[in-house]
Amino acid sequence: MKIAVVAANGKAGQAIVKEAVERKLDVTAVVRNENKTVAPNTLVKDLYDLTAADLTVFDVVVDAFGIFDPEKLDQHQTSLKHLADCLSGTKTRLLVVGGAGSLYMNPEHTMQLQDTPDFPEAFKPLANSMGKALDMLRTRDDVQWVYISPAADFQAEGERVGSYALAGEEFTVNEAGESQISYADYAIAVVDEIVQPTHQQERISVYQQ
Repeated sequence: MKIAVVAANGKAGQAIVKEAVERKLDVTAVVRNENKTVAPNTLVKDLYDLTAADLTVFDVVVDAFGIFDPEKLDQHQTSLKHLADCLSGTKTRLLVVGGAGSLYMNPEHTMQLQDTPDFPEAFKPLANSMGKALDMLRTRDDVQWVYISPAADFQAEGERVGSYALAGEEFTVNEAGESQISYADYAIAVVDEIVQPTHQQERISVYQQ
């Protein structure tokens, strides 16, 4: 199975690459410059310059792109649209490293986490932009996509427990009332979905029990 991780040099990208390589998968890091991951293969190219020919040679493309510059948040939408356009009508699956802010707080799906009073004001623009990217992806029935939201407390340096719990569109906490997961355990969930696909054209979420 051939896998490409776009924006592989980011923290989430590196964690996913590491997990996939440790499981003996054929991994290519798609980066703009030097490959800082453990991936044995490298494609040096800007995300916006990627073509269908670049990506459709892979069975799965993981979109680990993320940006925090307030002036460039719309790139969450434009970059995802570009990848979706490249994979339109193909069998190559697109797995997206998503955000938690768009998870729903009620069964009616009328309130999202980002709408709650305790959601940090500083993160609302980021959550809103990532939510719009997900909304765009929901319209794409021409792409084999899965959007994977992490828990609210997404811990870059968190411990690798080696397990996780899956949920759907709604914000979910563990028995201690916590919503958290490490990047390493999130990566396990992503690679599990790669090697044993169980979702298609839907958003799922991941948290630590």
